[in-house]
Amino acid sequence: MTAIHMLSIEWLLLYAALGTLVGFMAGLFGVGGSGILVPLLASLFAYQGIGTGQPVHLALGTALTCMIVTSAVSTRAHNARGAVEWKVVGGMTLGILVGAYAASQVATKINVAYMALFFAFFIGLVAIQIFIGWQPKPSNKPMRPHTLISVGMSIGAISALAAVGGSLLTILYLSYKNIEFKKAIGTSAAIGFPIAIAGAAGYIIGGWSATSDIPYTVGYVYAPAFITISITSITAAPVGVRLSHNLPAGYLKKIFAITSLLLSIKMCLSVAWD
Repeated sequence: MTAIHMLSIEWLLLYAALGTLVGFMAGLFGVGGSGILVPLLASLFAYQGIGTGQPVHLALGTALTCMIVTSAVSTRAHNARGAVEWKVVGGMTLGILVGAYAASQVATKINVAYMALFFAFFIGLVAIQIFIGWQPKPSNKPMRPHTLISVGMSIGAISALAAVGGSLLTILYLSYKNIEFKKAIGTSAAIGFPIAIAGAAGYIIGGWSATSDIPYTVGYVYAPAFITISITSITAAPVGVRLSHNLPAGYLKKIFAITSLLLSIKMCLSVAWD
């Protein structure tokens, strides 16, 4: 398949639609949208013939790079409503940067099937947790600096391996620490920014030589998808933020959980069929 065919208008329109969806989800739930983006990008790359043998790595790297934009736009909108706990963000950032970068370097060396199964299993567990509404009993203990760094490292590492879960885990942790739910969403959006930067850097560096023969790639980032998704997500994220502050989250969270679970099952089946 030629590089020109890879960039046909049909594919760019699909990327644009994905960007709109991801931006909306980022604003609505304070997540980067990668739970939806990764399996769909992996499928699109496979259909396009891009990154044969490593579409999941390419999808993970591209999704994390897109998260830089979606999390920044979402954070700005949430912060305008006073819904970001910046002390928590600052306390977790160092741990997140270390955990996300280290895990992304490990991820580039892992077999693609294992990566796909890890992603599918993790997002499936998170989807079930969201659907049933489980969360640990709240704690009134203060969030100490060393604890925030440790939590940040764990969240960063999981996010880099699966390109999903960082914001969801942040919401769970902050809810556990009795942070108001809407502030937990806004704070998780802000925490997604350093996760995305560190993870994307790792996938770019780790995939630099592996994708040298694939047109329009920068490491494990497919530039046309990144640019198109980022542009459309910028306009959609503020819409999601407005809805998150005006609509009950319970119903929407269940829709998100069901969608994520279906995508998890779809990725497992794809690995089995391959």
